[in-house]
Amino acid sequence: MASQQLPASILFDLDGTILDGASGTDADRRATCEEACRRHAGLDVEALLIALRTNIDRFWDDRDRARRGRVDIRIAVEEIYRDALRDVGVDDRSFATDLAHFYRDRRDAAMRPFPGAVDVLRELRSHGVLTALVTNGGGKQQRERIAPFGLATYFDCIVIEGEFGIGKPDERIFRHALRELEGDPESTWMVGDSLEADIAPALALGMHAVWVDVEGEGLPKDAPAKPQRVVRGIHELLPDIDV
Repeated sequence: MASQQLPASILFDLDGTILDGASGTDADRRATCEEACRRHAGLDVEALLIALRTNIDRFWDDRDRARRGRVDIRIAVEEIYRDALRDVGVDDRSFATDLAHFYRDRRDAAMRPFPGAVDVLRELRSHGVLTALVTNGGGKQQRERIAPFGLATYFDCIVIEGEFGIGKPDERIFRHALRELEGDPESTWMVGDSLEADIAPALALGMHAVWVDVEGEGLPKDAPAKPQRVVRGIHELLPDIDV
């Protein structure tokens, strides 16, 4: 690929782009189901896992529930576990809450920046690129993910759904970030892992869209948007940049 000049500004997604929140998810779900079976006689790990996966899909496929869940992920997980337990014959709200916290504590403790991600942010800052973090989720939960790794120091502005009041893919959150950077879409990249939430609105606004395809599966045939560039991780941004 030919080298690319640095843009004036870049908007970054957080989860799945800078922070790896997916690695180990299946193992942590299984560990939580095993914990449930230790605490409650008669439960079966595999049956609970099936119910859990069904209710995860059911929850996040519902746009209204997903919107609420993004703003408070722990409440969302509690609801999912409560419904999953009911599906296997256990109607116990307190138990569901305990399991949800057991799971989220494991996930939060495991969350780390992708290899090379912080180095890329640091390098971009050293070359004067203006950067914004544009992320869905609740203000408290996202700030708690940003703080341990000192990520705030690498951004000129941080726009969080729960604080701004609007989330991706609504174009208004992108427009706000652009205004904060005093940037224009034509000289701005949007880097994110969601074709629907990150890439489609960026293209609609005239930005250069970089899709982070962590799994390396390539664009699906029914992709809602086609980015100008695909990378496996943001560590791939710099090798092709002429600095």
